[in-house]
Amino acid sequence: MSSQDPVQETLPPSTSKWLQAIRERTREIVVGQDVVVERTLIALLTSGHLLLEGMPGLAKTLLVNTVAKALHLDFRRIQFTIDLLPSDIVGTEILDEKSGTFRTHKGPIFTNLLLADEINRAAPKVQGALLEAMQERKVTLGSETFSLPTPFLVIATQNPIEQSGTFELPEAQLDRFMLCHRLNYPTPDEEEEILRRNLKLGISEKDGGAVAKTEFDLIGDNAVGTTGDLVAATQAVHKIHVSDVFLKHVIDVVERTRKHPDLELGCSPRAGISLLKAARARALIQGRDYVIPEDLFSLAEDVCLHRIRLSYEALAEGKTPKGILNEILETSVS
Repeated sequence: MSSQDPVQETLPPSTSKWLQAIRERTREIVVGQDVVVERTLIALLTSGHLLLEGMPGLAKTLLVNTVAKALHLDFRRIQFTIDLLPSDIVGTEILDEKSGTFRTHKGPIFTNLLLADEINRAAPKVQGALLEAMQERKVTLGSETFSLPTPFLVIATQNPIEQSGTFELPEAQLDRFMLCHRLNYPTPDEEEEILRRNLKLGISEKDGGAVAKTEFDLIGDNAVGTTGDLVAATQAVHKIHVSDVFLKHVIDVVERTRKHPDLELGCSPRAGISLLKAARARALIQGRDYVIPEDLFSLAEDVCLHRIRLSYEALAEGKTPKGILNEILETSVS
């Protein structure tokens, strides 16, 4: 197979069609946000976790719910608040007064796809409980340890840090997220389509009453493909070719973040691993059996920005993490 041939021989022929069907199903419910759908699939196919940062009302919950139903995955949502406890997430042991023994009550984290809504509104102790489970993929309740389901993916949403009533996630916790994608407002054309679709929703009559429908009412339970398609796609990611040149580019980018004079905190080794995994998954989604520099450029911001911190002097000079990362990419990959 030449380097220009699409994925045909070495990968399951149905994988690309299955991935495209998921994206088309999502477009039926959510307008725009194609990049977010791609990032969600990348995280799912590489066993990573995704942090979505953006203002309320950008269809983050709707999108995650739609993808979960399209993939026929068990889906749970936790609304993070200041009074949330770690046991509200992972579960606890409950005393049975009749028998005098403890029984285990598993929390909502025992699912395939967990939406941690507004994660930065919970206290650090709660954030830590979730992120520990994300890393180890198991939970200890009392004296017993339970493995989390397979697959297990956390998609957390976060409002901008400058909003009141939030707790900034420490760097060590942010590093647990493979990708951090920043959502923007829809374009005028996309927003017009959103409004036109909303006008056509109508009402739902039930129990002698009526209520206005929302976009969530459009989500169907009919999945795209089977669990076997997800397993095949996950296996296909590991067949994507990564050249030595691409590998050295990744190492160079990560290394430059650690030595840049304007950065007091550079990328960890986990960032390089995440770049390689994400690039492989993106290549598969794009219909290639090899990675290209475009994958690195496309993913670097989502993989690296939440892992670097500007120095005080750079902040005072008005520099931005994105600007410095672009400078590093331009000088590293040429």
